Amino acid sequence: MNILNFRPKNISFFLFVIVIFGFSSSCGIYKPTDARKVPANVDERVKRNLEEGKGWSAKKLMQGEGRGTTYQFASSNPMWRATLDILDFLPLANVDYSGGIITTDWYNEGISSDESIKITVRFLTNEIRSDGLRIVVHKKRCNVQLKCAVKKISSTLEQELRVAILKKAAVFEKEFSKNRKKDKRPDLK
Repeated sequence: MNILNFRPKNISFFLFVIVIFGFSSSCGIYKPTDARKVPANVDERVKRNLEEGKGWSAKKLMQGEGRGTTYQFASSNPMWRATLDILDFLPLANVDYSGGIITTDWYNEGISSDESIKITVRFLTNEIRSDGLRIVVHKKRCNVQLKCAVKKISSTLEQELRVAILKKAAVFEKEFSKNRKKDKRPDLK
């Protein structure tokens, strides 16, 4: 075979043969099984594979059970829901569930036109614990020439927010577990 007469059509066939040979040989994709150890019924095989963690199901993904992952969606996280509920009167600038942070926009109650506050809540854990939240309050003070100074302040507002969020999260968790128990009860017929 002359190299000059080697056409692209022949190259694609050659690559196809190499890929098929590679997948069927020592790549580890094909693994022969013993028919005596594998159930013949499809439903039993699926159930066994899921129990062994060899597959996935939509039900497990929605419940947060996956291959070694524990995803919780924002609607089922009581700390997240409670924080959004407590801060709902403030305009929100950044809400990132996967990053675990909520930041409000600058807020002024109208009492003092030259002062406004910004609140940042960081979630350190999904558990309802006082050390699972980090709340930071910033205060911005502007003068007549609109030169503003921003400072992080320590105030009772941080502690009040923490207590309010934890109380609300405990209520949400209680409702969530109550509903979960209802769903798991067997039908009494």
